[in-house]
Amino acid sequence: MLTAGTAALVTALGLVSPPVAAAESGSPDAFSENTVRQIEALQSIKKGQNTGESKVDSRLLVEQKLRAQRMSASAVPALGSGAKVSADGTVLVDIRGQVSEELLKGLRESGAGIRAVSERYGSVRAEVPLNAVPAIAARADVKKVETANEAFTARQLAEPATAGNRESKEEKAARIADELKKAVDAKGQAGIAAGPVNSEGDRAHNADTARQQFGVTGVGTKICALSDGVDSLATSQARGELPAGVDVIPGQEGDGDEGTAMLEIIHDLAPNASLGFASAFNSDASFADNIRKLRFDAHCDVIVDDVLYFKESPFQDWIIAQAVNDVTANGALYFSSAGNEGNVADGTSGHWEGDFVDSGKGVGKFAGTAHNFAGAAGNQIFQPISNSSGAVPVTLFWSDPLGHSNNDYDLYLLNAAGNVVDFSQDVQTGTQDAYERVDTTGAAGLRLAIVKFSGEGRYLSLSALRGRFTDSADGLKAYTKPGVTVGHSAARDAFSVAAAPAAKAFPRALEPGDPANPAGPFPAAFGATSKVERFTSDGPRRMFYQADGTPITPGNVSGTGGEVRAKPDITAADGVSTSVTGFTTFYGTSAAAPHAAAIAGLVLSGNPGLPPADVREALINTAVDILTPGRDASSGAGVILADKVLAYTGASPQPLASAGQPTVTPADGGSALEPGDTAKVTLPVTNRGDGTATSTSVVLSSPTPGVTVAPRSKSYGTISPGQTGVNDFTITVPATQELGVPVVLNARVTFAGSYSPTTSTFSLPVGTPSPVTRNFAYAGDAVAIPDSDPTGVTVPIAVSGVGRASKLTFSVDGATCNTDQTSATVGINHSYVGDLVGTLTAPSGAKATVFQRNGGSGNNLCQVVFADNATAAFSSVSAANAPFTGTYRPAQAIGGLTTGTAADGTWKFTAVDVAGGDTGSIRSISLHINGFVQPGLAERPAGVGKSVGRGPVKPV
Repeated sequence: MLTAGTAALVTALGLVSPPVAAAESGSPDAFSENTVRQIEALQSIKKGQNTGESKVDSRLLVEQKLRAQRMSASAVPALGSGAKVSADGTVLVDIRGQVSEELLKGLRESGAGIRAVSERYGSVRAEVPLNAVPAIAARADVKKVETANEAFTARQLAEPATAGNRESKEEKAARIADELKKAVDAKGQAGIAAGPVNSEGDRAHNADTARQQFGVTGVGTKICALSDGVDSLATSQARGELPAGVDVIPGQEGDGDEGTAMLEIIHDLAPNASLGFASAFNSDASFADNIRKLRFDAHCDVIVDDVLYFKESPFQDWIIAQAVNDVTANGALYFSSAGNEGNVADGTSGHWEGDFVDSGKGVGKFAGTAHNFAGAAGNQIFQPISNSSGAVPVTLFWSDPLGHSNNDYDLYLLNAAGNVVDFSQDVQTGTQDAYERVDTTGAAGLRLAIVKFSGEGRYLSLSALRGRFTDSADGLKAYTKPGVTVGHSAARDAFSVAAAPAAKAFPRALEPGDPANPAGPFPAAFGATSKVERFTSDGPRRMFYQADGTPITPGNVSGTGGEVRAKPDITAADGVSTSVTGFTTFYGTSAAAPHAAAIAGLVLSGNPGLPPADVREALINTAVDILTPGRDASSGAGVILADKVLAYTGASPQPLASAGQPTVTPADGGSALEPGDTAKVTLPVTNRGDGTATSTSVVLSSPTPGVTVAPRSKSYGTISPGQTGVNDFTITVPATQELGVPVVLNARVTFAGSYSPTTSTFSLPVGTPSPVTRNFAYAGDAVAIPDSDPTGVTVPIAVSGVGRASKLTFSVDGATCNTDQTSATVGINHSYVGDLVGTLTAPSGAKATVFQRNGGSGNNLCQVVFADNATAAFSSVSAANAPFTGTYRPAQAIGGLTTGTAADGTWKFTAVDVAGGDTGSIRSISLHINGFVQPGLAERPAGVGKSVGRGPVKPV
């Protein structure tokens, strides 16, 4: 019977207490008294929550109460709370709410370490003390404190992952440094274009012959990937597998090498496309932010990812899908892995969805009834999980809008003895998400129960991600439905990509007793008899809400309502070769998606400006139908072939002519362009395209007042691919031109081709650079760089009396260089310098990245000068070079930070540590600035010597 307090609460909630279902002796499909007691103990925590506790993830809350001995562990003897608490007593959480400096300050004061911040999506990922969670949740600007939303890529491991086989940070750094050294030593022996290791998907998709037949190589397009990381990017570049100049968003290099492997696939199929990357693994909100950055900041034409965050709703576009919608609305093409969660046709599915069916079986002494999975076929309250489904996340969603669920469902994982192994019972009272999650343990005989704690019946989605629902040994029947392709891969305008083997069959059974996996056609191409991988995820995807929460079918959120999206869209190759360690044979829809993205890049390269709808039509209509006739749940429209889609779109080789950096020769023979000068400007134009640039001409103009250009235009004639044409122009600079104010030239290149015209802007310095270098140092005390914190630390450098700058260098100083990570005599003491990103910001707000995750496990920067004209790039250093000294090119040019503006004001240097486990401080840094020679003033040239004390590397 209900206690008086519980009865009052049930009455207050407007619930009807369900009848207590008596345990059926020997029946696997009944709540035993043992189960009832354990769920009752957990539900008592839920019913007793205060306002602040109701904003805390239920698993965190129970873990805290167990540790505080406010709940007896004996009440739930087999329970694992799901809260991953570190040895230091901290938990990684996502804090949803209103992001502000005040919130971040409060989190730090509570002992939190900030890991990712997104103002746009109102989310902070932080490592916080478990005992600080209630106070954080009680803040008015916090809506929810959740266990950090986890994710995985869609790589399928040829050998199952085992605990303890992960490389340490130091082991990985040593391996990568050794591989890079070997690649550099062997340089010159590698192949041309794409390196000696080529994806079998290039052949299986007919991309190799299509490039020859249609003469398109990806020129003019930029294809960007999101995954875990690009740790071995420099190694792949040294091997000739990837080109120089891959555009990696600073601070978003990530951790891992799946991104590197994806980029190699893209480069194999579209060798002249530009490439970019950002990590998807800092947090779900950071992933969404990076999708937008790749389009709106890095200007990527095609974006591809291979990541699923477990909280991505199947019924409404959540923040990641919303970011995909933003970039596709702006004209980008977006490709995403369909997933490796299995499919009903191959018997590999761990997914069920459908309307809630009241079983009439109550859950002990508290409110709530269990869902009946059998529906009209019977009454079964448990969903059995296969014995091979260990360490699998299981998600439950229901058809309420995000952030507005007032129907409360809970999820319980039980073992064969009826003990609760894991649970998720967050509160839903109208302002929360319709989401619960548990994790399997690998024990035999596990089963799931869905309990409607309160509210109305809704359409449910239950997914054991990478697990399988199978009949149990004690008589439970497994129920599966197609549709496990969820999240941003199912966004309306995204391409969800299934996987088919290009060559060798996936080498292991997914579960014991499974049939053999299919092999691919290599060295032949895909055809009508090709098969998808048995693990590839199926569709379709039923959606009930628009991204903003507007119902698609108001009043009907059942299995007859909403919108059904045909996902996946297309199929592409996996089981292919790359040069990347750990990915020598790359399986999973993680490998399939970049093949499809690269083919789309070829389409855009041969059809500049082709609308996204036309690209979609071409990919869908030319796909080779496989499996059952017509579109199907596992392969979508079928497997795509590059030659067919290029023929459908009428692709042709396109010229791409653009102006290069001009050479200036003053008529008076001087070494610099001065006010009043007339000068010859030699302007090169290079054709980087696949086709010949005919009728090429340049219009050269200047928006700088008083500057004249003659002639205004010149013909460059015909320029073959890879060739450069040159012409001379004459400019006149007015005598009134201020020293240091550059002459700006705009070059507009026209030619016969779809990429015409191209425009380039150049700044020509005016004045003789002063030989005198002025030095400005950071004058404060050492400042600690927060570990694994994207906000980093910033120090100021005050500059005055310079005016406009002709030259700028930046140095990390120090008196005595060593590798002691606690050293007070170096410029930046920090273990594992490869964790750091350094950024220089001018008084104008212009920014440049100085160094970006370089140096591996080496310690300390000391007496390092960053100069744009240095021979070696800092990206070339390895741990063997520590402590890092000498002169290097920065990651981005810093000289342009002062173009057109005075150098005077407060400069800022920011250091961000983007990985955990290593620490250090900024101690001594400096700017070195040359101005311009003023008429009538003699200036003494300066030599350069080493610094002393904390001072800079400075003139003597």
